[in-house]
Amino acid sequence: MNWPFTESGRVTETYAAGLLRKMLETPSPSYHERELAGFLAEEMTGLGFQAHIDDVGNVIGVIEHGDGPTLMLLGHMDTVPGHVPVRSEDGRLYGRGAVDAKGPLAAMICAAAGVVDFPGRIVVIGVVEEETPSSRGAMAVRARHERPDALIIGEPSGWSSVVLGYKGKLDLRYTVKCPATHPSNPVPKASELAVACWSALLDLLGPDASHAVFDQPGATLCRLNADLTTATMDLSIRTPPGFDDEKLVRELRERLTTGELKVLNAVSACRVGRADPAVRALVTGIRQLHAQPRLVLKTATSDMNTLAEEWDIPMATYGPGDSSLDHADDEHIVLADYLRGIDVLTIAISELAHLPGRPDDRVSAAPPPLRSVK
Repeated sequence: MNWPFTESGRVTETYAAGLLRKMLETPSPSYHERELAGFLAEEMTGLGFQAHIDDVGNVIGVIEHGDGPTLMLLGHMDTVPGHVPVRSEDGRLYGRGAVDAKGPLAAMICAAAGVVDFPGRIVVIGVVEEETPSSRGAMAVRARHERPDALIIGEPSGWSSVVLGYKGKLDLRYTVKCPATHPSNPVPKASELAVACWSALLDLLGPDASHAVFDQPGATLCRLNADLTTATMDLSIRTPPGFDDEKLVRELRERLTTGELKVLNAVSACRVGRADPAVRALVTGIRQLHAQPRLVLKTATSDMNTLAEEWDIPMATYGPGDSSLDHADDEHIVLADYLRGIDVLTIAISELAHLPGRPDDRVSAAPPPLRSVK
């Protein structure tokens, strides 16, 4: 790649575009992020980071500017399976992970490398296995890293939007076995018991359950393998703030006449307020680029959920890219939006140079009228 910096110290547009393209050309489905991590460690070192790969495979880059606050920028390297040919066309860059979430991660790297007036420590992390139930990369960061003073998660929000929160997730597996019998026998069959479990779940969640509404739970039947004698069913429930996971599991088990219901994974919903310092910093960046900021709540989950469970700090999620293209066969990012995202992050980092105290702005009595999106 060409010399990465302009005379003002910012990363050049040519370098930024080339970095993202190379990231897209390096496949990194979950559990196979090592090649990309190695590439990013080398690139970040060349940009002035102290970079290394930790023992779970996360790539970590640190820039020390002084003894001021610590800001962490965290995105994920892994993608869902599937090949999207990498190509540039009509100002768009196509490739698996262009929006989810190599575009946001590349923007974070470029923004952090080009900031010259931040008085503290900037930590940029590309984590592994965000697209898996375990979120192993973020879990390792939460367990091993000192809590930063502020955190920005890299996910596609759209360059002029900021994400304030995500639904939680409860993943369940129901398995049941029944003796072999004739289809006409009136006894319950394994397949019928699985269907009854799904119906019971929907009944417990109630008629208002919906994936489209942030403050309501929503259920998905992710997998069903069933015949007369055996059945296995995976269920995923997206949960709003304050949802009682344990009560739902207990009541669902009470309705099952046989079989086993296991909790595979559970993560709580998270939400920050409009006055959160990380939100304000990103909003300032968007406004300085002459756009009207949009604040949104996501009905999916991200590594923000994992880190918010233990880190009570200013945080928000931001990244260029259209989230409706997550996992799509034509996944792509508009290069102009990607470059705007770098500018927004650069401004936000400078805005966070003098972080205030840590108010607990996470819970509000009445949810603000924000838009819920996938």
